[in-house]
Amino acid sequence: MHYLERFKKYISMDTRSNEENECCPSTPGQLELGKYLVKELTDMGLKAEQDKHGYVYSSLPANTDKKVPAIGFIAHMDTAPDLDGKCVNPKVFVYKGGDIKLNDEYTMTVKDFPFLKELEGQEIITTDGTTLLGADDKAGITIIMGAVEYLLAHPEIKHGEIKIGFTPDEEIGRGADLFDVKKFGADFAYTVDGGPLGELEYENFNAASVKIEIQGKNVHPGSAKNTMINSLSAARELENMLPEEQKPEYTEGYEGFIHLTSIEGSVDFTKMSYIIRDHFMESFLHKKELMKAAVDFLNKKYGNIIKMEMKDSYYNMKEKIEPHMEIIELAKKSMTDVGIESHIVPIRGGTDGARLSFMGLPCPNLFAGGYNFHGRFELIPTKSIEKGIELVVKIAENNAK
Repeated sequence: MHYLERFKKYISMDTRSNEENECCPSTPGQLELGKYLVKELTDMGLKAEQDKHGYVYSSLPANTDKKVPAIGFIAHMDTAPDLDGKCVNPKVFVYKGGDIKLNDEYTMTVKDFPFLKELEGQEIITTDGTTLLGADDKAGITIIMGAVEYLLAHPEIKHGEIKIGFTPDEEIGRGADLFDVKKFGADFAYTVDGGPLGELEYENFNAASVKIEIQGKNVHPGSAKNTMINSLSAARELENMLPEEQKPEYTEGYEGFIHLTSIEGSVDFTKMSYIIRDHFMESFLHKKELMKAAVDFLNKKYGNIIKMEMKDSYYNMKEKIEPHMEIIELAKKSMTDVGIESHIVPIRGGTDGARLSFMGLPCPNLFAGGYNFHGRFELIPTKSIEKGIELVVKIAENNAK
C-alpha cells in the first residue's frame, strides 16, 4: 500500500484519548485502529495480536544467521484530546509559499509559523481547519508499517528480529502503563514520535500533573462582607502567585514551565489542572515546591479550602540512555546513510520511550516528521514520511552489520 493512502486511512479514524475515562484504552476508536493494524500485519504474513488493553504487538523474523540484537519500533495510536481527531478531509498540495488558507475562518500565516519558508516547494499535508491532522503519531505508525512492508518485499536486506508495538493513550500520559516489555522482547527500541525531519531525541522533561479543587463559600453578594469566599478569586490568586516567566509561552530549549491547562468553576467551587515540566531534576523539584508553597499559603489565608493532588508522570530518560549511546550512534549513522541531517534536541514533552526506558527498554525517539501537533494547524511534508520509512529500514540493516 502506498504510504499516503495508508496515512489517510489512519487519520480518518477518530482515536482521541480521554483523560476522564480510567479504562485502557480510554476510547473505542483506538481499539478499532488497533484491530485494523493487526489485520494489516496479518495480511503481510506476520503474527500480530491486540491484547485486552488495546496494545498491538507484532514481530518481523530475522533473515540472517548472525546473532543480532532484537530491535523495536513503537508508535502510539491515540491523538490529542484537544480537537476533533477524525480527519476525513486532509489537503495534499505542493506548497508554493505564503499563507495557507485552511478554510474561511482559519489561515496558517508565515508570520505565526515562520518555519513554513523552509517547506517551499515541498508537497505537504494539512487539515481543513476543523480537525487535528493526526500526524502525531499516525505518521509514526505509517513509517513503521511502510518500513516493515518494504523489508518483507526486499529479503536481500539482511536484518535481525524486528519488534513492532503500537500503544494507546500516550497523549494522556498512560501509553507505557500496561506495555509488556518482556512479551515485546526487544533489546532496545525507538519510538517514532518526534517532530520535523532529522530530530533524534534522548532527553525529555521530568513531568508531573496537578489537580486542584477549591471549595468556596457562596452567599448572596448583598450580604457577603466577611463571609463569602469566592473560589474563582482564590484560583486567580493561585495562578498569579506562580512565576510568570515560567509559563510555557515564555520558555524554550531546556527551560521548564508550570502550565495551567484547564479551569472550571463558580463562586462555590472551582477545579484547576496544571502540568509541571523540567529537564533537570533539581529545578523540577523546585517547581513542585513552589506549587505546594502557594497552596499552603492560600490554605492558611482562607482556612484549608484547597485540596491538591500532585502526581509524577514520567522522568527524563537521559540517565537510562547514556549507558547505551551506541543506540544513538546507530540512528545518527543511519540518518547520514540516507541523506538526513540529524538534529539531537531535547524533547519539550514526553514519549512512551521515556517510561519504557525506566522499565528496562532503552528507547530514544525518532522524528515522525510533523509540525504544529495538537491543533488545527498541524501539517506534515510527505517527504518526511518517505525519509522516515527509509530511515527505519536503514537502522534495521545497519543493526545487522
